[in-house]
Amino acid sequence: MGKPTGFIEFTRELPGKRPVGERIKDYNEFIERLPEEKLNQQSGRCMNCGVPFCHSGCPLGNVIPEFNDAIYNKSWEEAYDILTSTNNFPEFTGRICPAPCESACVLGINQPPVTIEEIEKHIIEIAFDKGFVKARKPNIRTGKKIAVVGSGPSGLAAAAQLNYAGHQVTVFERDDAPGGLLRYGIPDFKLEKWVIDRRILVMEQEGVTFKCNSNVGVNISINDLLREYHAIVLAGGSTVPRNLPIPGRELKGVYFAMEFLKQQNKRVSNLAVEAEDLFATHKNVVVIGGGDTGSDCVGTSNRHEAKTVTQFELLPKPPEARSENMPWPTYPMTLKVTSSHEEGADRYWAIATKSFIGDENGNLKGLNIVDLEWTISADGRPAKFVEKAGSEREIPCELALLAMGFVHPQHEGLIKQLGVELDERGNVKATEQAFQTNINKIFTAGDMRRGQSLVVWAISEGRECARKVDEYLMGHSLLETKDSSYIVNN
Repeated sequence: MGKPTGFIEFTRELPGKRPVGERIKDYNEFIERLPEEKLNQQSGRCMNCGVPFCHSGCPLGNVIPEFNDAIYNKSWEEAYDILTSTNNFPEFTGRICPAPCESACVLGINQPPVTIEEIEKHIIEIAFDKGFVKARKPNIRTGKKIAVVGSGPSGLAAAAQLNYAGHQVTVFERDDAPGGLLRYGIPDFKLEKWVIDRRILVMEQEGVTFKCNSNVGVNISINDLLREYHAIVLAGGSTVPRNLPIPGRELKGVYFAMEFLKQQNKRVSNLAVEAEDLFATHKNVVVIGGGDTGSDCVGTSNRHEAKTVTQFELLPKPPEARSENMPWPTYPMTLKVTSSHEEGADRYWAIATKSFIGDENGNLKGLNIVDLEWTISADGRPAKFVEKAGSEREIPCELALLAMGFVHPQHEGLIKQLGVELDERGNVKATEQAFQTNINKIFTAGDMRRGQSLVVWAISEGRECARKVDEYLMGHSLLETKDSSYIVNN
């Protein structure tokens, strides 16, 4: 490795951020770049472990020690080649991945882990700056045509890989621009949309065709796809949000988180908002759900200048550090404080909402909530809860955002018309080994197959699915698998 004693000499450092009072006035990304000296120090902390557990911690199997070594030695193009041998879109994961690789870092046993996610982001941005990122056009076309339905991270990854294999790929997207969750689910202050547009341009130069405003099963005929394409990849994501069917759910002021977030993303992109405007301005906002989507609602509400922002979580408050039930190198379910939480929010755990309370005009004016008492199972996980006697109360709320996750993909339209089988959770049924549905030429990947998950898992799924489609069409495949490495391939 570049610096065998780096983990002793240097401690973990993250890039600076614009001050909270400044950044909540706009929707721009606010995390700065590390100076070259600091970047080299951070990559030099990598320990050259005998068994680098970061590989297994990363759903993509990124070859992390090798690109850290390249960065330490200022071999920027080599670092880019290593990183993109396993990850099509490090500019996405470097911004929004929760970095399970860092949780598995060996250094993290008794020190802060290597800043893998930030190093990844810096590699790809330096690669774009230096002109290393170029369109990779296949030398030979196979004559096979593939339709990818959905342009989120799994659909984009599948499309990119299948195009590299020489197939002609067309991506169908029902929204007005590609990106799926990346474009209309994640706020610009975490992922500015020029980052997506930059990547889409590269893919178009490589030969991938994008057809937007194309809702397969609605304004695009499924029979046409079945007739014209040799294979179809379903990558529409898990889009049906989990509801909270309690009294008052119909009140004006209770909305799904994605209704709120998508509107704001459209405004930032200067696009028309077709539905009634949803603003948090001067309102008491309650976000119901403690995950990343809830955090995004917090950050957006602060930028709307909400009167108050409160976030509820049904589960008890997680510990701040690993417990004996979360041994290294597993991903620890510890307390997460996001940049949106840093900007201001009251967070409460073990809270249930019993009803939404409205005024005489049908507008939301408050919530009826209650504290919960949880019992913990032998493995340290919350098991059962009961309502805490005497804790029921009403709090003011004019905007309630339901951010409790997603249950499964939309069944009406595409899925029902195709007749693909569903699993017990309502996802499109396909094996992880083949990614193939009950209809031979139809494959599926990402959240549509595995359920709601991380962007990095969606990219991994898209890549693995692409290889199976290639094998189905050609009888073999030269596309990389998750277990392939830069070292082996080179």
